[in-house]
Amino acid sequence: MDLLRSLPLGLYLEQPQTWLHKLDPRVKFIWLMSFLTTYIYANNLWRVLLVIVLIVATLTARIPRRVWQQQMGWLLMLCFFVLLIAAISPDGLGISYQPRLPNSDSELVSNSKPSSTPTQPPSTDVPAERPVKTQTSQDYSYIVFAGGPVRVTRRSLDLAISLSAMLFTLIYSTNLYLLTTAPEEITAGIESLMQPLRRWKVPVTEITLTLTLSLRFIPLVLEEVQNLIRSVMTRAINWKKLGIKGAAKIWLIVAERLLKNLLLRAEQMANAMMVRGFTSPNEHRVQWHNLRLTGRDWVAIAFLILLWGVRLAIGNQV
Repeated sequence: MDLLRSLPLGLYLEQPQTWLHKLDPRVKFIWLMSFLTTYIYANNLWRVLLVIVLIVATLTARIPRRVWQQQMGWLLMLCFFVLLIAAISPDGLGISYQPRLPNSDSELVSNSKPSSTPTQPPSTDVPAERPVKTQTSQDYSYIVFAGGPVRVTRRSLDLAISLSAMLFTLIYSTNLYLLTTAPEEITAGIESLMQPLRRWKVPVTEITLTLTLSLRFIPLVLEEVQNLIRSVMTRAINWKKLGIKGAAKIWLIVAERLLKNLLLRAEQMANAMMVRGFTSPNEHRVQWHNLRLTGRDWVAIAFLILLWGVRLAIGNQV
């Protein structure tokens, strides 16, 4: 078991270099923020459209099938189960729904009969009015499907589509950004976008340095977890004889050892930075990437403006 390779989410794909890799990290970050904000107060048509855009971007970027199949397959399965469970769940409206129009013309005539008081017959000079024919509409039905204990209403189906689409967009857009952007590019792009905050004395460099170290620390955490799990598996522990109390005691010991190893790794990283003179981020800055907008970046910005235009035109929630 190799957690560094089998973990389906949050990994960076170094090869091959796709057109998503070559985009400026600032442009990709703005695209990510757009995906994470445009589905707010949007209709289901727009939320489903965001899912389609993410899938098309993955396929057109020619990301290897083994990568997107591993990452997208489990997520699509999860979203499908969320869609199914939310669709058959109660919609939260505990009322009985009745048709607003009468079922037939006879009910309308019986309800509109005059009272027992005599009325004057209409004059022969004035032609009598023709009876108005009412048309009952049976096309609309609040209950989409009903079979046995399963009942799908329009509200539950709407909530199911909304929830599953938002879940896919939230997870996969972030994962696609991490898949095609190196950690150093992420921090460099965020630092560039946060430069205006220096006017309010916000420690931009310290924040980006902390973010860089945290992104670099994730593989170390996975490595320590992997080593501890392997050490437990190689000891061939009989879990049935230990029982729940014994198994919990072993896993608490493993968790304590993991915490000690991570603190030791953090201390080693801090000592290595101090030895190399990184005592202040403002005085010892390492420029990882030279950020510069190219032609493909301007094309991506144009498509981003088009995306927001379509969102304002057809994506508003009614």
